Amino acid sequence: MSPQDVLPFPPTPSASIAGRTMQESVYESRVQPRRLPEGAPNILIVLIDDAGPGLPSTFGGEVRTDTLTRVHSGGIGFNRFHTTAMCSPSRASFLTGRNHHRIGNGQIAELANDWDGYAGEIPKSSALAADVLRNYGYATAAFGKWHNTPAIETTAAGPFHNWPTGVGFEYFYGFLAGEASQYEPNLVRNTTSVLPPRSAEEGYHLSEDLADDAIGWLHRHSALQPDKPFYMYWASGCLHGPHHVMKEWADKYAGKFDDGWDAYRERVYHRAKEMGWIPENAQLTPRDAALSAWADVPEDERPFQRRLMEVAAGFAEHVDVQVGRIVDEIEAMGYGDNTLMFYIWGDNGSSGEGQNGTISELLAQNGIPTTTDMHVKALDELGGLDALGSPKTDNQYHAGWAWAGSTPYKGMKLLASHLGGTRNPMVVRWPARIAPDATPRSQFHHCNDLVPTIYEVLGITPPRVVNGIPQDPIDGVSLAYTFDDPTAQGRLHTQYFEILGSRAIYHDGWMASAFGPRAPWVPGMPPGIREWTPDQDVWELYDLDHDWSQANDLADQMPDKLAQMREMFAMEAARNSVYPIGGGLWVPFMHPELRISTPYREWDFTGDITRMPEFCAPALGNRANTVTIEAQVPDRANGVLYALGSGSGGLTCYVDDGYLCYEYNLFIVMRTKIRSAERVPAGRATIEVETAYAEPRPGGPLDITVKVDGVGFASGRVPVSAPLLFTANDCLDIGTCLGSPVALDYYDRAPFPFNGHIEKVNVRYTS
Repeated sequence: MSPQDVLPFPPTPSASIAGRTMQESVYESRVQPRRLPEGAPNILIVLIDDAGPGLPSTFGGEVRTDTLTRVHSGGIGFNRFHTTAMCSPSRASFLTGRNHHRIGNGQIAELANDWDGYAGEIPKSSALAADVLRNYGYATAAFGKWHNTPAIETTAAGPFHNWPTGVGFEYFYGFLAGEASQYEPNLVRNTTSVLPPRSAEEGYHLSEDLADDAIGWLHRHSALQPDKPFYMYWASGCLHGPHHVMKEWADKYAGKFDDGWDAYRERVYHRAKEMGWIPENAQLTPRDAALSAWADVPEDERPFQRRLMEVAAGFAEHVDVQVGRIVDEIEAMGYGDNTLMFYIWGDNGSSGEGQNGTISELLAQNGIPTTTDMHVKALDELGGLDALGSPKTDNQYHAGWAWAGSTPYKGMKLLASHLGGTRNPMVVRWPARIAPDATPRSQFHHCNDLVPTIYEVLGITPPRVVNGIPQDPIDGVSLAYTFDDPTAQGRLHTQYFEILGSRAIYHDGWMASAFGPRAPWVPGMPPGIREWTPDQDVWELYDLDHDWSQANDLADQMPDKLAQMREMFAMEAARNSVYPIGGGLWVPFMHPELRISTPYREWDFTGDITRMPEFCAPALGNRANTVTIEAQVPDRANGVLYALGSGSGGLTCYVDDGYLCYEYNLFIVMRTKIRSAERVPAGRATIEVETAYAEPRPGGPLDITVKVDGVGFASGRVPVSAPLLFTANDCLDIGTCLGSPVALDYYDRAPFPFNGHIEKVNVRYTS
């Protein structure tokens, strides 16, 4: 196949010859040229979220992953495959074949900033493989977590050029943000916001819904365009927080983790060796001094910590079963033999963002300190430990379990310096082309290698121009050379890593690493973070060819080699727009006031506005503001006037039997409830909710005043506010609460629509 430097392909000219009349003309149907080689495979990419190598039973872990095992048994596995250590960066790299900073994804999309490497938008000069394959004749579809659209562009108004359907996918069903409730997600189909097809009480779960929709798309594909191969990207919201799964799945693991994370690591380490997944000389790295040992956990807190892991394990097994349903359908439809499947267990390592174990995982992102006792006491109101994994909590396990899930490595998610954050198992199956082989592929590879692998398999030359825009070079190296030869010499020689100041450089078997300014498992603001510079960091040096898990630091013994590696990192950083080092820290730790938000200071809404993503909505919970509602109120009215956020954190104003109510739900652990002493009179009313800082500082207390027709009806003080945001994926709703119910008091009545009529709502910032 000849190289095609410019996409899209030019139109196919007519094969007919037009004369002056139809009688003088020659008619012949034009034949569209074939762009793909005969027998081009279908392609399926499955990406699990926040899942470390020490979890799946396929490789020695204790979470049952029958589908992963089945795909591995029918294909090959890669035990030195690497990600970036963070969600959006890995996904951008997977989908484009470029390094994450080069394409503006040095940080998650929601915390982007103005530096090129951290801008949060994939440039059109780095077209996704989906766009290229679509031009060549593939049917393309994406499902699940996206997390590569600028947060400010995620409303129903778009713009849509950075949504999946704007970058090469002909169909998308899933969520645009970095995480979602598995029971009440804010979903998108193509460019339209949609509600889940049923409620949690009716058995809804997002992982199952994503599998259902993918299977439905396969059926339509087979019926409507069977001559085309398909390219499907299926990216679950599991195992990212919140850890949501039905009780029966969590109960499968009851008692299995009773001896804690230290013992778990020992078991998995030995089993992974016995299975040949890690080499015999691999060492089990020690626990960081700042991370609690299981023996340090008080006996009365252990049931909470155990149950968190049981829920996570059930959640992970459940998503693997959903992947199995898709694989089953592909095989039943006759596609199995010629489908090239990449099953990647994690876009980064296991996440320690649950820190000390939490019932509301965005507490950590907001830097709000809590105690385990606060979480356990809040659970009592929700039904005790059985509420973990349910719609009433947004739980995530203790960072000790994330460390266990990263066995045998030191790190976890957000640490680009150590392999626990970046080394993720990948299995590849293609029965028509790859013979099953249990020998692990141990060549060093990276997530930017998937795209060039696909291009090599299909004989596609990366285009120089796509949609009129000159293209950046592909950074990845095809790993197709390993398909038939497990001992082939590795072809990826150099790869840098950087996330939040944590960084590393790999070159020909060596890795130099700098831990960076923060340990993700330590709650609160890292001391000295505002004054930190990369010059303060101590670098480590590892001979990875002889030290599988970064157990032996050679920096003191080989200063010249370390200096050489550091210089190489500096060059790669300059070439890939990594500077300033730690640029991803700018918003979340140094300038939270610069978090992405709309440019507006005042809004006028009609009463039917719903599903406005929180990042694009008025910041009602952490800006001084006044909400003014013009409404027709029935006698003894009921229903939500507005709600922002979710049951795991948010605020709401509603009417209950005529009484005006306000609740500020600080991530479940603290609820401020304000209720009027009198009912709102029936008839036309102007309701005002005034929010003012009692102390002008992020997270400071808020004074709330509720008025009806200018008369004070209720007031109260919120002692602690959320400095950053309530949710990653929930929304502002007016006149109803369509997502997760913010207030427990109307949980059983959700979505609890207002039974009057809201004429208009004005929101304005007052400072």
